[in-house]
Amino acid sequence: MKVDLKIYKIIKDSGIDFIISVPCLLLKEILKMIDDKNEIFYLPVTREEEGVGIAAGAYLGGKKPAILMQNSGLGNSINAIISLLQYYEIPVIFFVSHRGEEEEPNVAHIPMGKITETLLDDMSIKFWNIHSSKDISKIKTAIDYSNENKTSVGILLKWSLWCE
Repeated sequence: MKVDLKIYKIIKDSGIDFIISVPCLLLKEILKMIDDKNEIFYLPVTREEEGVGIAAGAYLGGKKPAILMQNSGLGNSINAIISLLQYYEIPVIFFVSHRGEEEEPNVAHIPMGKITETLLDDMSIKFWNIHSSKDISKIKTAIDYSNENKTSVGILLKWSLWCE
């Protein structure tokens, strides 16, 4: 089974019922599945911090939201995450394509790639690294952790995952 399909299946089986995203080359197949299958409500947005606000509203309305974004979008969303999600204790699952690792062909992503994990640590967001298809089961672990602790989590989908 392709990596994208495995990730989609975990998302669907986990009960996530509200997906927000900004376009991302690495996440495009997952986003296409979400949009095509029409089993999970899907809302594309233009800015990541806008998605954070919408995810908060969805949660307060009884939904289980997730945001799919690049790690550059994580940087764009810091204030919204801290002053909205964390302040009001609203859990959101962040699926983050981790651009800027050593194998990254686009050098513009490297500076953000170097600080992504540090940013998550500094925001006290527990995260899991998904390096390959053998790590995919960690996604369920992360979602379960979020559900049990009612806290946001990060799932870093590493460049190496997409290179398999």
